[in-house]
Amino acid sequence: MTAAIDLSPHLRAARRTLLYLFVGLGQGVAYLLVIGGGLALGVLLAPLWVGLPLLVGTARLTWRLAEGERRQANRLLESHMPPVPPPPSARGVREQLGNRTYWRVAAMLLLKLPITLVALGLGLAPALLAIVLAGLGVSGLDGGDGRLVGPWELGPAVGIALCLLAFPATIVSIALLEGIGGAMCAIARRLLATRAVESGPVREMLAERLGDRSLNIAYWLPDREIFVDEAGRKVELPEPESGRTWTAVEHEGTRVAAIIHDAELDATPELVSAAASAAALAIDNERLKAELRARVEELRVSRLRIVEAADDARRRIERDLHDGAQQQLVALALDLRMLKARLGDSGLSGTVDEIGEKLASALAELREFARGIHPAFLSERGVGAAVEALVARAPLEVEASVELPERLPAPVEAAAYFVVAEGLTNVIRYADTRRASVRVYEDGGEVVVVVTDDGKGGATVAGGTGLRGLIDRLAVLDGRLQVHSPPGEGTRLEAHIPIEAGSLVAEASEIRAWPVHPLPPEPQS
Repeated sequence: MTAAIDLSPHLRAARRTLLYLFVGLGQGVAYLLVIGGGLALGVLLAPLWVGLPLLVGTARLTWRLAEGERRQANRLLESHMPPVPPPPSARGVREQLGNRTYWRVAAMLLLKLPITLVALGLGLAPALLAIVLAGLGVSGLDGGDGRLVGPWELGPAVGIALCLLAFPATIVSIALLEGIGGAMCAIARRLLATRAVESGPVREMLAERLGDRSLNIAYWLPDREIFVDEAGRKVELPEPESGRTWTAVEHEGTRVAAIIHDAELDATPELVSAAASAAALAIDNERLKAELRARVEELRVSRLRIVEAADDARRRIERDLHDGAQQQLVALALDLRMLKARLGDSGLSGTVDEIGEKLASALAELREFARGIHPAFLSERGVGAAVEALVARAPLEVEASVELPERLPAPVEAAAYFVVAEGLTNVIRYADTRRASVRVYEDGGEVVVVVTDDGKGGATVAGGTGLRGLIDRLAVLDGRLQVHSPPGEGTRLEAHIPIEAGSLVAEASEIRAWPVHPLPPEPQS
């Protein structure tokens, strides 16, 4: 008993070839008009210098159209060609037209129409024959109308014979269209394909071999059960019907990565799987690097969490001092006033006044100590109000400017505030001047804090622990501190704190605690 022949793969190949040829008719006409006409017109107008820009523009357009032609061949003919190389960066006519690769690519576009016409003629001839035979056969089965087919009169017997003949004609048509598709694929590869990259980063090699420039690799971290990119940041695998899909990569029976690629390549998963298997060892090595970067990234976030926890603790201590000891001292001061009123002008009233002065001094020191721990203004009203409070208390003439469009993340506000506080403290203690300026603003995705004075200068980072502490606090936020203090020319303290998308502060909320997700099912081919 013979097994039934499965014609579905051949039918799909013939159908894709027909679609490629019919679409190619319109494209071939457009290529001749745009590319051929542009080159011809550019050559004719070259003596007038008008044609030179036209030639360059036509050449650059050729590369773009060739890339579209490559994608279409990959999709319909399964040619799996790597991307067409980009056009030369130089815009001269010689650089654009003076290489063999360009003329090979241009030949594919200019020959598209005649090649398509010939292929359609060859492919449709047996198909039309099968249609005619089937039509005559059906007409004969209906009794015919007295027509002759060669020496025979069209009737049921002849109709059956013609229908039987239509079947092999159909098979020949399908086989011929499949063969034409293979020939068109070979032509496209000959004229459009470039040599695959055999060395370099794994992602680039796979992108070239699979013909998908947008391909990416997500590395699997088994201890966290997440995928990360090469920088160690978490990656979400594409959802179904999103136009993207992924193929698992395993090494020695263990999953190491996922190749995220165009869903069109999913029609031939064996190609992606073969490329993934060939690169499995290299991908596993890259995974180890990504895992190390992920640990470094987690360490950076943990440093930020430590700073945030310390600031939270400072806020709690400030609140406890304000609501506890400070309020008790205020209540005690009121009690002393009431006691003095009761004592009148007795000899003990002087003693009460001395105690009251000492209590007021202790209360002032406690308030200053609480502000130094963490000012309430900073948490409640932001860095602008906190800087204003600092400036108001400073025994200096301070010109302050805070230009921020909105509230900043708490760690950034704290860092900016302490830069201003340390800067003004140093001016008061060491600068020997009565004037200073403070400016806080946002520029290019960074918060910039500048404290300047016109004092004696000579400040250095090694001169005290205050500036070193600022450097450590800013380093946690990927910020930096610059100190410019020539002797006799004043001091400029400048801090930069990144807050743009992609910075540690912007990403901390997403990666500070990675959730554990179950491994998603691999997409079905």
